[in-house]
Amino acid sequence: MIPVSEFDKVQFREIDAAHEGQRIDNYLFSQLKGVPKSRVYRILRKGEVRVNKKRVKAEYKLQNGDSLRIPPIKVAEKTADENIHKFERVKELEAQILHETNQYILLNKPSGMAVHGGSGLSFGVIEALRALRPKEKFLELVHRLDRDTSGCLLIAKRRSYLTHFHELLRTKKMRKEYIAIVCGDWDNHQNRVTAPLKKNQPKSGERYVTVDNEGKASETGFKCLKRFGDYSLIKAMPMTGRTHQIRVHAQFAGCPLLGDDKYSETNEHRELLGSLKLKTFLLHAQKLSFTTPDSDKIVTFEAPLSQTFENTIEYLRQRK
Repeated sequence: MIPVSEFDKVQFREIDAAHEGQRIDNYLFSQLKGVPKSRVYRILRKGEVRVNKKRVKAEYKLQNGDSLRIPPIKVAEKTADENIHKFERVKELEAQILHETNQYILLNKPSGMAVHGGSGLSFGVIEALRALRPKEKFLELVHRLDRDTSGCLLIAKRRSYLTHFHELLRTKKMRKEYIAIVCGDWDNHQNRVTAPLKKNQPKSGERYVTVDNEGKASETGFKCLKRFGDYSLIKAMPMTGRTHQIRVHAQFAGCPLLGDDKYSETNEHRELLGSLKLKTFLLHAQKLSFTTPDSDKIVTFEAPLSQTFENTIEYLRQRK
């Protein structure tokens, strides 16, 4: 018998302005954490979810004042070890909040933590923040960072702000600056890469991006900040937001990220990686600049480097 979960009883919700305009499937995903998406779509398809006592489709957009009925759903309870691990990650994130208002949160995401659950992970940044701020009715990711990428991550606490931030991203008015350590002596003349990128997903399910003329238009600005002989510290300024964009464009420029097993040959750098005890690449979203719906003034936030990143820079400086 499946253990009874927190969703084992009928739930009734009244939709407020914070969720107005949100698709009902996305709303249910955010409210029914731990419930598989396939189960959510099933209860919608079978008409077990009712809005104003009527059946709705997954693409239905919620309206302010809607009365929502969610049927009982049984899911397996988490083990004690899983709950302890989640509690530790939640505590870790509290100290990484760089700035918080009533409308948004700016977080210094740690490397190694996914932005959301999925692909075998039941818990990520957004789930942790919802646990940290249980009274917040709306918390949604504005953009994403790879699991092993650290730095500035923006989360909206109001739908109006989410819509505004998405428009800034669409019109390339949200400025992002990353720093990374790459293999090779970066060519200062290579300050702009516009190679189109194509996302591939083989049967293994692991995403892999390649430079391909049939891919999507992509653009990244680059600047070398420091040289350490066979390695360089670079700044990357993506103008588009493609999957693995900085990593693949750096590789295309002839200087892949140090420790990036997916897009570089790490064997020749194995000794250095061992000395540094690096298990993955170092890519950090250092700065994020944007406006808000309330003001045209551009605000800029900077996320400090991790100790691992700082130690690696110092090690390479002394080694040069």
